[in-house]
Amino acid sequence: MRIMNKLHPSSTRQSSERIFVAGHRGMVGAALVRALQARGGSQLVLRSHPGLDLSNASDVQRFFASTAIDTVYLAAARVGGIHANSHYPAEFILQNLQIETNVIQQAWRHGIQKLLFLGSSCIYPRMAPQPMTEDSLLTGPLEPSNEPYAIAKIAGIKLCESMNRQYGTDYRSVMPTNLYGPGDNYHLHDSHVLPAMIRRFHDAVENNHHEVVIWGSGRPLREFLYVDDLANACLHLMQQTPEVVAALGSPQCAHLNVGSGEEISIAALAQLVAEVIGFEGRIVFDDSKPDGTPRKLLDSSKLRSMGWQPRVSLREGLQRTVRQFQLAQQHRSVALTVSAPPGSVNQAARHEASRLRL
Repeated sequence: MRIMNKLHPSSTRQSSERIFVAGHRGMVGAALVRALQARGGSQLVLRSHPGLDLSNASDVQRFFASTAIDTVYLAAARVGGIHANSHYPAEFILQNLQIETNVIQQAWRHGIQKLLFLGSSCIYPRMAPQPMTEDSLLTGPLEPSNEPYAIAKIAGIKLCESMNRQYGTDYRSVMPTNLYGPGDNYHLHDSHVLPAMIRRFHDAVENNHHEVVIWGSGRPLREFLYVDDLANACLHLMQQTPEVVAALGSPQCAHLNVGSGEEISIAALAQLVAEVIGFEGRIVFDDSKPDGTPRKLLDSSKLRSMGWQPRVSLREGLQRTVRQFQLAQQHRSVALTVSAPPGSVNQAARHEASRLRL
């Protein structure tokens, strides 16, 4: 049953657009908030996890029933790198399916016509022709290491497309390449490749270590995009008319890729991160660990045809990201020193180090 609640004037707006950013405390959601605030002209609706569990259907239903919303940016997700995907496959597929289903269904039920779903480039087959075009979806087997997560994201794309086909909504999907930037997860094992590298090289410099070990052979090629460039791409896409967007795809292949168009080997990336951080020791590649997909480069020509271009180079983005990470580490050290009883700071640091080695 669809509820056409007067609290949701999605087609006849009398005031500024009310935008719900789901997942606003994550790296992508926070970048969307920055971009929307910089643009102005809208009211942001933000809820943190303690007050709204997006994986809980009842919570999401009550939230949409009691909140006036015009547009949804669905950036909330359970994410992680190869290690996390390999160890928690059930959580990755289940939680992401729950979040997508709950938010998209309740947005439709409460008369919200505009929604943007954020997926991932891992939706494409492991050996898809490069660069990967949108119509590569579902043409071959997925990368096994993150297959459950990829299937959840594919389901989100298809749910948006199906809502549009059956109910005439305007639910759009973007598939970003590998992202990085302020607010990333820097856990040594549960994070993605680039933030994990930043953490490893930073720790090596801080602890005067002369060697850093990187998972895999170093040969795979990856594309990276600064997260604020993604946020600007999302806003740019949502400003386009349905006719412009529809002309770029088909009802059952409507998602759009978002990438920088440049790729770099993991080995070269490690050298670049080491240079930006100031690590001068030895870099070792542990080829007993998995490499993942050999190459991942998106064809983002459809989005670029609408006038969007990335602005931040990999080196500049890394410099910004490392500065933010180092500042956060400094604040964390000060907080530990101020709040901890005498002699407990080193103990807390040892506990953190042991947890990161699990």
